[in-house]
Amino acid sequence: MHPILTIIIPTFNEVNNISKIVEKLESALSTVKYKIIFVDDESNDGTINKIRLLEAQKSNISLLLRIGRRGLSGACIEGMLISKTELIAVIDCDLQHDEKKLLEMVNKFQAQQNLDLVIGSRHTNHGKSEDGFNKFRKLGSDFAILLTKKLLRIQSTDPMSGFFMVKKNSLLTVIDKLQPNGFKILADIVACSNRTQKKWEIAEVGYEFKKRTSGQSKMSIIIILEFISLILSHLSRGILSIRFILFGMVGLSGVFVQLFTTFLSLNLFIQPYVIAHSTGVFMAMTSNYYFNNLLTYQDRSLTGSSFFKGLLSFYLICSAGALANIAVAKLFFDNTEIWLLSSLMGAILGAVWNFIFSSIFTWKAR
Repeated sequence: MHPILTIIIPTFNEVNNISKIVEKLESALSTVKYKIIFVDDESNDGTINKIRLLEAQKSNISLLLRIGRRGLSGACIEGMLISKTELIAVIDCDLQHDEKKLLEMVNKFQAQQNLDLVIGSRHTNHGKSEDGFNKFRKLGSDFAILLTKKLLRIQSTDPMSGFFMVKKNSLLTVIDKLQPNGFKILADIVACSNRTQKKWEIAEVGYEFKKRTSGQSKMSIIIILEFISLILSHLSRGILSIRFILFGMVGLSGVFVQLFTTFLSLNLFIQPYVIAHSTGVFMAMTSNYYFNNLLTYQDRSLTGSSFFKGLLSFYLICSAGALANIAVAKLFFDNTEIWLLSSLMGAILGAVWNFIFSSIFTWKAR
């Protein structure tokens, strides 16, 4: 028998859970031929060695090690692309998902040939999420689900779930539209499916979201900002990427850094305006670089000596972007004499310039 199912398990520092999840999957899927692909983002706690030991022992286990890249969505996409089975499942390695529901998902696909996607939901009559979240996390999760359903017109009860199974042929119709940034791959898949010619048939399986027993949650303010950017990206119908929106958020924060620094230079250090303004611009570029490295390009964040080389590169690119900003603004003003429109067009060009060329030369993301 050839495998009918590939299970994608993204990992980052989950050494204590690797053997456990393999054992649980073997017990839950004893009647199904399947493969497991662990996709690891350079764990440093022994996770990689643990997976390699299992890979040597079991023919249905393989490791995809990503070097210099991070992020759950990107890991899932890369794992899906190398899968060769009819069905693909995604499950977290933290043991909070109910692996026994995978068999029920497989049975649904076999019973309904037109089915495209089965979602493991914590919010059906048979689902439960209270044990896996504290009150604050549950409130945030419920709000994110409501926001996603309303803004992206998604009907699923749990579009934020990280536990699902999809037919590969259906996935291939949207995979080139999926964004590797972020952690909410399911919401991205469903939102993209809404823009396909054929309406996807989607079913749900309720499951109990368990409490994490080992490792640390990956939830952070960065994930929240990436989620907001994912929604904005889909509201723009994919014209704006998650990375560009994050770049814009950082740029907006740089405006406040520039104004605050200029204010301090003028009033506290009593500097001439030109020097105060230049100091503000310099500090804004520096803060923009730091937060872009931390947030926008966290999957290829620069460290050590590369951090300072990247900073110099960013200074040069943004300086050229500022000149392009001024040139375009002047061109528009000479032709329209509308200063607001001219400044806006210059700012947009400057932002696009900085984004494109910093992606290419500073973070080498293209």
